[in-house]
Amino acid sequence: MSLTVSEKRAAFRRLHDEGCFVLPNPWDVGSAIALKHFGFKALATTSAGMAWSMGRPDGAVSLDEVLLHLSSLAHATDLPLNADFENGFADAPGDVAANVALAIDTGVSGLSIEDYTGRPERGLYPFELAVERVAAARAAIERSGADVVLTGRSEGFIRGAPDLDETIRRLNAFAAAGADCLYAPGLREEGQIRAVVEAVAPAPVNVLSPGLPVATLARLGVRRISLGGALAGAAWGEFLRATEEIAEKGTFSLLAKGGGGRVLNPIFAEAQKG
Repeated sequence: MSLTVSEKRAAFRRLHDEGCFVLPNPWDVGSAIALKHFGFKALATTSAGMAWSMGRPDGAVSLDEVLLHLSSLAHATDLPLNADFENGFADAPGDVAANVALAIDTGVSGLSIEDYTGRPERGLYPFELAVERVAAARAAIERSGADVVLTGRSEGFIRGAPDLDETIRRLNAFAAAGADCLYAPGLREEGQIRAVVEAVAPAPVNVLSPGLPVATLARLGVRRISLGGALAGAAWGEFLRATEEIAEKGTFSLLAKGGGGRVLNPIFAEAQKG
């Protein structure tokens, strides 16, 4: 039985109450349906995976394109969907709020706002502006009346500013501004992850999978593990390796590794019945 948008949102919020769960990132409807087949409890979009599927680098998609993408994935399965909403597609807090309202209308159960400007030469937003932008997103969610989980992201560790103290300062400020979940992609070491979890407690923490097992991250107190563009990258990696073999050697051995219709058709047929 299909869940309503409100039921999905309630289920997503409950996932943040206790335990640790993996939040994988599909890049299109087919990958979303396949991930549901494997029993995951929620999904998240990936800006990189979406961009690559459109033949563009990460960050080169428009707000309108993202909103259409969110709507298609939010309604592709009965799993909650978290939106990688980048910097809210705006600098000014008021514009962030307006765009967050549009994202909520797509049916997502959560969304993230990051403190990276989207422009390498500018780096992260200044501290005060970064906090105001999260507060504006929170206000937009409150005005909508929707129970959407807001994640505040501090991007320093993947944007050339790997300062743990500043990251923790920003995450705590994002929590005070209304973020429900906190996320600093790029943390790799157990000590870093533990420090963040302890510093922002009791707020739930999301990590971008650092290669550590789920059991280890759960022991460190992580609540949510996302994969970013890694699954899309893995799919593209197999595609490129097989294509390179054909182009350079004229052989097709790597094609046999893919399941093709034998694997995918039953998954998609089952989804259609539901």
